[in-house]
Amino acid sequence: MTATTRTGTRTGGTTRTAAGTKARATGPARTALPGATAPTPALVVVAHGSRDPRALSTVRALLGEVRALRPALPVHLGHIELNEPLLPDTLGALGDAASAVLVPLLLSRGHHVTRDIPEMAGAFPAHTRVAAPLGPHPLLVDALHARLLEAGWPARVPADGAVVLASAGSRDPQSRAGTARTATHLAARLGVPVLPAYASAAAPTVPEAVRALTARGYRRVAVASCFTAPGRFATECAAAAPWIVSAPLGTHPAMARLLLHRYDEALRTVGTAAPRAALVP
Repeated sequence: MTATTRTGTRTGGTTRTAAGTKARATGPARTALPGATAPTPALVVVAHGSRDPRALSTVRALLGEVRALRPALPVHLGHIELNEPLLPDTLGALGDAASAVLVPLLLSRGHHVTRDIPEMAGAFPAHTRVAAPLGPHPLLVDALHARLLEAGWPARVPADGAVVLASAGSRDPQSRAGTARTATHLAARLGVPVLPAYASAAAPTVPEAVRALTARGYRRVAVASCFTAPGRFATECAAAAPWIVSAPLGTHPAMARLLLHRYDEALRTVGTAAPRAALVP
């Protein structure tokens, strides 16, 4: 079941969204010609944006991996803020008759997924749907596990080992619940406790989580970076690691496969006649 997240009042030929922007009203339904094939909906990867130049280069490289896996699929990039292209510019370039699936390059559900992205999409005439965020999902755990192994996590489970799962943080309880589920799945994979912690807007912080695990007798506490790309939060969390710290998930192969999985999932869930700015649960 899908829910349309854009609300507002319609006056004349425009619709005013909750964010105050104007969107052109939907015109008469187009009738497909007999035998015509509907174009493949584009994949628009929606990144948050960062002032760290490494973030943009990492996201672009990840999109290159996605294109390599599915060469015939139109793949575009849009940012919520800070980097170009911004999502409204990407959506505006798609054109009135286009359809697209917006896949958030975000690791849990929160305000950006439930409000910001659908409202931006609702201001444009392209038929769009917003897919689920990347986490929680087994492919995300695959990437987190692999990055920990690359950082030096031992193949033999240490009796005094534990992990802090460092995430950006959000005031949205859905976001924290998603991060907690990812921590549970990673703990099952590793066989050690995994405590979620946050860089902002939620508790505990990474230093607090490290202290809590140390107080419980864990002497080798690793930090797993649950970030898509390098940036301020990832750097600050890494600085609090008392032992090893994994790199951001970046271009790990599981990330490209997860983006395509969320794209395919949205198409299956919503169907080809989805309303504009529909949010896939």
